[in-house]
Amino acid sequence: MSVDVCINNQAQSLARVGPKGFGFEDVIDDICHLNWVNIGPEDLINVAWAYYYFSTQFRESLEIARNLYPDDDRLRQLDHGERDTDNLSPWPGVAASGERMNHDEFMRRTLDLTTIPESRQGSLAAIGQSYLNRVRAMDDNVRALALASYEDGGLERVFRAILKAPHWNDRLLQAFKHFLTEHIRFDSDPNGHGALCRHLAPDDRITPLWSEFRQMLVNAAPRLIDRQ
Repeated sequence: MSVDVCINNQAQSLARVGPKGFGFEDVIDDICHLNWVNIGPEDLINVAWAYYYFSTQFRESLEIARNLYPDDDRLRQLDHGERDTDNLSPWPGVAASGERMNHDEFMRRTLDLTTIPESRQGSLAAIGQSYLNRVRAMDDNVRALALASYEDGGLERVFRAILKAPHWNDRLLQAFKHFLTEHIRFDSDPNGHGALCRHLAPDDRITPLWSEFRQMLVNAAPRLIDRQ
């Protein structure tokens, strides 16, 4: 699937995260309406760093859900598509052909493709670790519920918004773009990842998780809130 198809297929872009009116949907909308179309490559690299920490949180939330519902076959299938999988392989400098890994490991290796100053790395790591600390303090049941909002339309919408950024020539950004476009494919498939966790039925208890994600993105790339 081409990137243009991923971005322009409005039918697939429709949110599938449940009945309208939940506060977390407003946060998703706000993330999508950030200043993606004017973001530069340096800030986009910062976004990739921030997303690595989200991907760590996502993997942890999936592990939590599997522990809470060990007999849930749909979550087992979702697990197989997110952890110890080769569905992002191969990618130059990140994953060999057929190499299996967790998706957050793919993002961790992606960050190594472009060297940034140590001071900037330290700042981004501090932002990401602060985010993880706050999320890890939240209730496990709520973190498990959030999976459906991520996989069943929420992240797909966010990824399509990020892909509106104009600059992707950097090696790190090319790998990040691959990550985003492949996840749109995984999540938008009618029988894909969204369908495997829709039964968790998220509600407003998950809104703080989305709010923390938005705040981390803005902290990493403040130009996202510039309005033109």
